[in-house]
Amino acid sequence: MTSHKLKLNDNTVVSRQSDFEHTISGVLHKRVDLYHEAERLRDRLAEIKNDIHAIDRVLGTLGYTGNLDAAMPRQKRDVIFGKGELTRACQDYLRAADAPATSRQIAQEIVALNGQDARDRKYVSDLVKRVGKALRALHGKGRVKKGVDGNGNVVWSTR
Repeated sequence: MTSHKLKLNDNTVVSRQSDFEHTISGVLHKRVDLYHEAERLRDRLAEIKNDIHAIDRVLGTLGYTGNLDAAMPRQKRDVIFGKGELTRACQDYLRAADAPATSRQIAQEIVALNGQDARDRKYVSDLVKRVGKALRALHGKGRVKKGVDGNGNVVWSTR
């Protein structure tokens, strides 16, 4: 640790550290706080989405036949993956895999790699559909093989 001593007009000596130890410590502490806050917000968002789906199921059980999506405020489209990013992620997973994998297994791995909340059932289900669509497109181009496991589930592997 290096420090500089400054002498003021009234003969007071002030020491100033130049290695920013306290600043770095404070910034690291703030980073941890923000990370934990983001986790809490992600958890709460997943809970809210699950609650909305539960309410939708109750409305359906009670006989509501209206369009629930039409009653919702219009939302901006969320772009989760850039152009070709999901396809590359699927291919990367299959290249590294020891055995053929289902769309769900691939989607769960992508969720884990991206640091997303695996408890958000709607997000994971939507991603499984997107992964399946991307893999079907790759299969049509001859880049992946499609098979069936012992339980009748579709599994994917590299060519």
